[in-house]
Amino acid sequence: MYSATIGFFDGVHRGHRFLIDHLIDDAQHHGTQSMVITFDEHPRKVLGSNFQPSLLTTPEEKCHLLRQTGIDRLEVMHFDRTLSTLSARQFMADVLSARLHVSRLFIGYDNRFGHNREESFPDYVAFGRELGMEVMQTPQMELSDHHVSSSSIRKFLAGGCVEDATLCLGYPYCLSGEVVSGCQEGRKIGFPTANILPDHPDKLIPRAGAYAVSVRIDDEPMERPAMMNIGQRPTFGGHTTTLEVHLIDYHADLYGHRLTVGFRHWLRPEQPFSTPEALAQQLQSDREAALRVLSLQ
Repeated sequence: MYSATIGFFDGVHRGHRFLIDHLIDDAQHHGTQSMVITFDEHPRKVLGSNFQPSLLTTPEEKCHLLRQTGIDRLEVMHFDRTLSTLSARQFMADVLSARLHVSRLFIGYDNRFGHNREESFPDYVAFGRELGMEVMQTPQMELSDHHVSSSSIRKFLAGGCVEDATLCLGYPYCLSGEVVSGCQEGRKIGFPTANILPDHPDKLIPRAGAYAVSVRIDDEPMERPAMMNIGQRPTFGGHTTTLEVHLIDYHADLYGHRLTVGFRHWLRPEQPFSTPEALAQQLQSDREAALRVLSLQ
């Protein structure tokens, strides 16, 4: 039998881990195994074709983080329209009880499931009683005046408040992707950049601007100091958003490698400069600021 919780768990932030810690403790106390149930697709993307998620974690990143919590089992369910038609009671009876053998169910303070999310926590408790399943609700986690939720973290990142996002996530927000060819304008002014194509099209891109970041190359354990620009390169007449990383004091070829960028501090908004030389002067100031920030973290 299992003590379980269910949710999308985007970001696997500190609020999620607060819930999962309660789950693991309960499983150990009652002699059950701990299980986290999540979905491979964002439910709103399946139900609304025009919905574009802004994911904090790709499916692979999410599963990796969930497995690191120490749970006994991770169940990744395929979310489709058939599953979406199940009422909360049907889901609890047919999936949680009959298929997954859940005897104790933990619900996050704001989590609702079932067709159109029509039922609420008291309904889950009543359904569980009929099925011989105890249903419990965990309290909301508050952290230094921060409301910890996936939506609040997205708002922080959209505003460039990456330190606040880090506080709520419990780790720096990351973007990973392959290095692809770019216009090589940065190389001409002494700041060669690696242009990143993100691994997943639904991954959230933080606010445009310059950032102090840390970078891992491929599977290397070490993190390298770097600065990143997100934007349209207005000094060079760009019109599409690019993700450009300059690794400080690193000179090897990065084409074809995969970089993982950890966002540490927002330095400034993107802005046009009158000449490439003026941009180079600003990038030198950005480099010094990035090194100061990264040396303190």
